[in-house]
Amino acid sequence: MKVAFYARYSSDNQRDASIADQLRVCRTHAEKQGWSIVEEYTDHAISGASLMRPGIQALIADAQRGRFQIVLAEAMDRLSRDQEDIAGVFKRMNYAGVRIVTLSEGEVSHLHVGLKGTMNALFLKDLAEKTHRGLRGRVEQGKSGGGNAYGYDVVRRLDANGEPIRGDRTINPMEADVVRRIFRDFAAGLGPRAIAFRLNDEGISAPGSGAWGFSTINGNRLRGTGILNNEMYVGRLVWNRQRFIKDPDTGKRQARPNPEAEWVIQEVPELRIVDQELWDAVKARQASVSASRDTRDTSSPDHFREKRRPRYLFSGLSKCGCCGGGYSMISGTLLGCSTARNKGTCDNRTNMRREALERRVLDALRHHLMDPDLFAEFCAAFTTEMNRLRMEASADIGAAESELKRVERDIQRLMDLYLSEAISIETVKERGSKLEARKAELKEFLATAEAPPPLLHPQMAEFYHRQLARLHDMLHSDLDEKRQEAAEVIRSLIEAIILTPSDKGLQIDVRGDLAGILTVASGSGQTKTPGRFRTGVRDALASQVQMVAGEDNQRYLRLVDCEIPRLAA
Repeated sequence: MKVAFYARYSSDNQRDASIADQLRVCRTHAEKQGWSIVEEYTDHAISGASLMRPGIQALIADAQRGRFQIVLAEAMDRLSRDQEDIAGVFKRMNYAGVRIVTLSEGEVSHLHVGLKGTMNALFLKDLAEKTHRGLRGRVEQGKSGGGNAYGYDVVRRLDANGEPIRGDRTINPMEADVVRRIFRDFAAGLGPRAIAFRLNDEGISAPGSGAWGFSTINGNRLRGTGILNNEMYVGRLVWNRQRFIKDPDTGKRQARPNPEAEWVIQEVPELRIVDQELWDAVKARQASVSASRDTRDTSSPDHFREKRRPRYLFSGLSKCGCCGGGYSMISGTLLGCSTARNKGTCDNRTNMRREALERRVLDALRHHLMDPDLFAEFCAAFTTEMNRLRMEASADIGAAESELKRVERDIQRLMDLYLSEAISIETVKERGSKLEARKAELKEFLATAEAPPPLLHPQMAEFYHRQLARLHDMLHSDLDEKRQEAAEVIRSLIEAIILTPSDKGLQIDVRGDLAGILTVASGSGQTKTPGRFRTGVRDALASQVQMVAGEDNQRYLRLVDCEIPRLAA
């Protein structure tokens, strides 16, 4: 039996050696069972509350390819602590004909998934509540509830038992002077962007030793973030303004505001940095600026959805080729390097019109993406890889069929020996049960073994062009729904749009997921995002992109490489 190990530790209270310990006990168990170890999958310092882990994703993908028949872990909570996720892992493994075995629970069944999944979810909930309760108690004593604001130092001292006393802070005089300067400059009429430029020019380190930026200073008034909104600077500790919830699909944390009634507020006058008069002057100017800008109608029921939707076709995808920062809207029509504009630490001052970028990229995708030489190279690599996969799949199926015949012969031979009174009924039961179990495993594997993925259709290039042209036409449709659908597909296929200044203007380098584009192109005329396609075909296509792109760029290919003229002064 082929077995794969999975080990994980979170960043809470464990150490990296925990991985080695888990693998060691799994290896000992596998050797006792006589299993053949195929692979070891690990995730270091990653929470088990989400499946967005490279190790577990690789494990699931390889299970679907039939690389092993058993997954062995120390306990179920190593695979996942989330009820939905552990059920999903179990369902996928069951479909692939792979058993899950743990040292704590034995072979995992539906009962284990239901009970242990609930217990693990309750453990996470209880742990979060206990942690929150402990932090609240610390805040009510005037101590830090986590993190440290700019302008303060952590006080490191021990109690009578030699244990560290946590949560104490003291004012950092040099940083406090910078905080007061920011407040004075803003009250005097300077904007956050101009303040950030001056601080960076003078070489003053920002929080986290990075560069000062607009958001570092301005932050969000409602959430109390940013230098200008931190009430700690007037000796007022405000905690529990917001909570964090994990997105069930991405595993990323999202902030949600808490009602003001749930805030914990504690006066800490010894930590005041800014006097009340200066604080009030800053708040008055913020209110004035906010009132002049807040002219949008937020009463529409579509306001929230429109706010979350990308405002422009390539929002968040355009990057500066000089510093790696975002190319964002700097006016109603122009895109520019946000790092150069907000921090002044990038020399790229070349701007471009948003409509020009969208038109140039879309036209290039439509007319130049399917280069004949590139497509021929891709098809050759694809065919070679598909032949290899077909041979591997055929070899696995052929080996299973041969072993099944051998097991059936052994069962028949065992019965013949018993009928000739050469062996006892106890021996028949002992050996026969193992042979029957193996026979059932082989039959299940053969019944669920997938056919090798199909080769590219001879008319793929022509169909590819038609699909891209169809997406282009949908973007210019009179129906908003069609335009949005096409925009979402195109955005999902583009990794980044790199904009680099040149003598003539801006060099545009669009890097995209060619495997995803081919997957969309093979979608029988239906426009879908790549994530909805069958994993096996998607992985096979992705492996071809790696072969065509080479070792230096294993995931993405340059899809567009052109220049756009510099704007007239």
